[in-house]
Amino acid sequence: MNSNQAIIDVESQFTSGVYGKREVAIVRGEGAIVWDGDGNELIDCSSGYGVANVGHCHPHVVRAIVEQSTVLLAAAEFVYNDTRAQFEEKLVSILPDGLDKVYLCNSGAEANEAAIKFARLSSGKTDFIATVKGFHGRTMGSLSATWNKDYKKDFEPLIPGFSHVPYNNLEKMENAITENTAAIIVEAVQGEGGVKPSADGYLAGLRQLCDDKGVLLIVDEVQTGFGRTGKWFAVEHYGVTPDLLCMGKSLGGGVPMGAVGIGSAIQNLGPGKHGSTFGGNPLICAAALANIEAFQAEGLIEQAAERGDYLMSKLRQIEHPMIREVRGLGLMVGIDLKMRVGPVLRALQANGVIGMPAGKTVLRLLPPAVITEEQIDFVVDAIEKAILTSST
Repeated sequence: MNSNQAIIDVESQFTSGVYGKREVAIVRGEGAIVWDGDGNELIDCSSGYGVANVGHCHPHVVRAIVEQSTVLLAAAEFVYNDTRAQFEEKLVSILPDGLDKVYLCNSGAEANEAAIKFARLSSGKTDFIATVKGFHGRTMGSLSATWNKDYKKDFEPLIPGFSHVPYNNLEKMENAITENTAAIIVEAVQGEGGVKPSADGYLAGLRQLCDDKGVLLIVDEVQTGFGRTGKWFAVEHYGVTPDLLCMGKSLGGGVPMGAVGIGSAIQNLGPGKHGSTFGGNPLICAAALANIEAFQAEGLIEQAAERGDYLMSKLRQIEHPMIREVRGLGLMVGIDLKMRVGPVLRALQANGVIGMPAGKTVLRLLPPAVITEEQIDFVVDAIEKAILTSST
């Protein structure tokens, strides 16, 4: 079974049905390139929902997985482990100053769930303020923080105590705070909400507001973390340290991992307050450690910033009346269109590039930091052709 159609037929028979799938089967990846079951090559500007920031099958990550798999696969957190200890030390070393503890789990949604529990436990309060068009995951707590009503309506009632205010609006946020507010949860750059970076002074204003009001600040860096924006974490662009920083997606170098960076304001995290069977297992910790090492050894943080600037500058040179705006930060880029993005995504894939939507009209690009300028040129040309094809 190696052809696209054969793979699609079998998976269609057995898959749950909760995913809207494209008519392509990806079977191999290396760097910024993936191959389908028929041997066609595509440039992956989705990075698997932003997972492969270091590229697909990075050799250092692959070696670490293979080596650890021959030593120890499972060691739950009721015992100590050497690989986990090394990874936790390395992770804390790159976190913003003031975040000196970490909780390890399996995904970004789980990280947000943990942060919500930690904020309630630490503050003794029950309510949370999130933002309009914010996305934080699909589990019940993270879904309560997520704004999109289409994701939520079939699962209500959700967790009570969540409200939403417009993004980048400090006045609305201040007015929403009550004596029951445990925390504010925001993305440093809204991803699914249209690739919208936070405005100058917004995160710093939230930090000051939280300090003044005795409210905790949770920043969701599940998509923006690990080099995506040209810094280890997007909050570094703004000089802000949250009380809880949520991570996932590219943390594991391609394998499932989530984490929460924890500041000194978080209290009462005693044994039994939370847990995860697979969180912090040695295999995933080995991959995540190698992922960070690869970024450091190859200068990929700086490269993400440079390639992001190059990508956005090339995109802004496209002259087409259907392009409203190109915006982003580092290699997290959105092209806001005056048309629905679905046809553009299909045309783009036919031209050899995988992209993503961010709402109904925004084409989202999340290429890995290892993408070359030559590959970016190909992507930009393919986007121009896809927009032209879809708008005529």
